[in-house]
Amino acid sequence: MKNENSFSKVMPVLFGFFIMGFVDVVGISTNYVKQDFALSDSLANLLPMMVFLWFAVFSVPTGLLMNSIGRKKTVVLSMAVTFVAMLVPLIAYRFEVVLVAFALLGIGNTILQVSLNPLLSNVVRGDRLTSSLTWGQFIKAIASFLGPVIAGFAAASLGNWKLLFPIFAVVTLLSTLWLFFTQIDEKPIEGKTSSFAACFGLLKDKTILMFFLGILFVVGIDVGLNITIPKFLMERCNILLDQAGLGTSLYFIARTTGTFVGAILLIKFSGRMFLIISMIVAIVGLVVMLMMSNLWAILVLIFILGFAVANVFSIIFSAALQKMPDRANEISGLMIMGVAGGAVIPPLMGLLSDHMGQAGGLVLLLLSMIYLLFTGFKLKKA
Repeated sequence: MKNENSFSKVMPVLFGFFIMGFVDVVGISTNYVKQDFALSDSLANLLPMMVFLWFAVFSVPTGLLMNSIGRKKTVVLSMAVTFVAMLVPLIAYRFEVVLVAFALLGIGNTILQVSLNPLLSNVVRGDRLTSSLTWGQFIKAIASFLGPVIAGFAAASLGNWKLLFPIFAVVTLLSTLWLFFTQIDEKPIEGKTSSFAACFGLLKDKTILMFFLGILFVVGIDVGLNITIPKFLMERCNILLDQAGLGTSLYFIARTTGTFVGAILLIKFSGRMFLIISMIVAIVGLVVMLMMSNLWAILVLIFILGFAVANVFSIIFSAALQKMPDRANEISGLMIMGVAGGAVIPPLMGLLSDHMGQAGGLVLLLLSMIYLLFTGFKLKKA
């Protein structure tokens, strides 16, 4: 293995995915904030919109910023913003302050997701990139799983679910320092600096556009399930939020397991076939779950859903990066702009849920899964 692939350089980059997973705390936080301030579904779902809206605003500028200051410095900047975001809810607990905190979390996470994935390509060989990105998603899923667990423990045992924020702040600071003091060689960008028009012009390529929409829908599915699972369990099974929130943890346990398995299998097997099988399983699982009211049956199906969607993001993202490796920074910006699906899908789900119950919102995710299945069949031509 080459020197740039050394353990000491790969690990601080991979640990950045753990910080990336902090964004998923918006799921359980939305439920607690809704409860604390007696909000409707449509109003409560402004919280994830405030997080994921910034992916549409800052993704492409971050791709251009990387061309100027480099990938590592951009990642360090993102972690600094994330650290500040974790401190804001501790200042005052009002709805508008929480919106500001999660807006900062969204901005930091946008910069992180755009810059961290290409930075990983600096320390990992190209033929291992899909598997390595999946390992990154595995680490991200661990953080996603821990968020609801820590929030539930803090609420039940310590009387304050918001104590998860100082814990996340300390971990973010340690990760920032680890990466800052790690030497990573980056090749300078050759040729003239890209413009906004050039970046968005890449969407004229039908394959890149397909990948962009794929990212938009898979993130919409992930955030939508993250937010809706506790509400669905409370509605169907008549349980309290502290208990229903563990359904989100189960979802992330499934995603963690799925990314671990995927990281191993994707070394040998086609991403296309993996995506097709995953979406068929997810579609069947969601349809069956919508017909269930038994707690244990729903929990099993939540696990199946989490396992099935675990590797979709990394498969699509890797395919996009390898489509135009010489434009990796710009492609990364465009793909992460698709993460704004987390701002688009949940508000629409909230509107449907207010009128049709939680099942109505989940139907929107079913349509998104059907599109991803279509993407899987087209992937061989990418």
